[in-house]
Amino acid sequence: MKRIIKKILFIGLIIFLLMQLYQPAQNIGFEQDINANFTKVYNVPKNVEIILRTSCNDCHSNNTNYPWYSYIQPVRFLMESHIKEGKENLNFNEWGNYSKRKQNNKLDRIIKQIKSNEMPLNSYTLIHKNAILTPAQKKEIINWISQLKDSL
Repeated sequence: MKRIIKKILFIGLIIFLLMQLYQPAQNIGFEQDINANFTKVYNVPKNVEIILRTSCNDCHSNNTNYPWYSYIQPVRFLMESHIKEGKENLNFNEWGNYSKRKQNNKLDRIIKQIKSNEMPLNSYTLIHKNAILTPAQKKEIINWISQLKDSL
């Protein structure tokens, strides 16, 4: 019985090591249209920009900050799937490429998801404690977006 367990553990170790060879391309956009960025389209206040960068940009932009553990599989695979899904729903770096109607809908969704605590994801804030939005930060973002929508 010990032999079987040792074989299983050895095979598991080999599979784990082989998995490390797969490293998907990083989400780092070197060639971007800077004028399409959310912060350029709307002249976002610095305090709101910092909150968005800390709590949203890793999954909703073309510039993810990769921590050390992101180079270990299967963690990297899970991160990449979250980033891909996040960018499909909203990409702050490509905001200016959205139609005005889509931008308006995205602003409504941002407010809704912040109010309902859907964003940032719990799986993200579990490790990134600084990304947890405080009630004051939520209010700050919601108020700014609401004022922005009224001025559009």
